[in-house]
Amino acid sequence: MPPVKRELARIERRLITTLTDACETAKGEMKGFAWLTHTADLNALAETLKVIWVFETLAARKLALVNAKARIFELTAIAFNEANIDLTPSDNSVRFDSEEECERTHGGDWQKRLGKGY
Repeated sequence: MPPVKRELARIERRLITTLTDACETAKGEMKGFAWLTHTADLNALAETLKVIWVFETLAARKLALVNAKARIFELTAIAFNEANIDLTPSDNSVRFDSEEECERTHGGDWQKRLGKGY
C-alpha cells in the first residue's frame, strides 16, 4: 500500500531538515558553495529524488566536482540515511549547478531552471 499523504509530508520534512544540516556543513567546508535544494515526486521518491548542490560560479562548481564530489556524496548519503530514505546517492540523484549558469541561461529564475531537465 502506498504511503498516505500525511506520511509523505513527514518524509518531506525529515528530508528538508537533514539536507539543511548537510548544507550548513558544506558551507563551512567548501569554497564557493552557496546552497542546495531538491526536487522529487514523493510517490516515486527513489526514482525521482534529485539533490541539487548550487555553487556561486561555474569555476567553483567545476572545482567541487574535482575536489569535493566524494564529500558531497557522503553528506547526501548522511542526509538520506537520517531521513530514513533508502537511496544511495549517485550521479542520477545528485546534481551540481551554479548561480552563474542559472543567471546566464534562465535569467536567475531557479523555478524555471529546476523545472527543466531535473
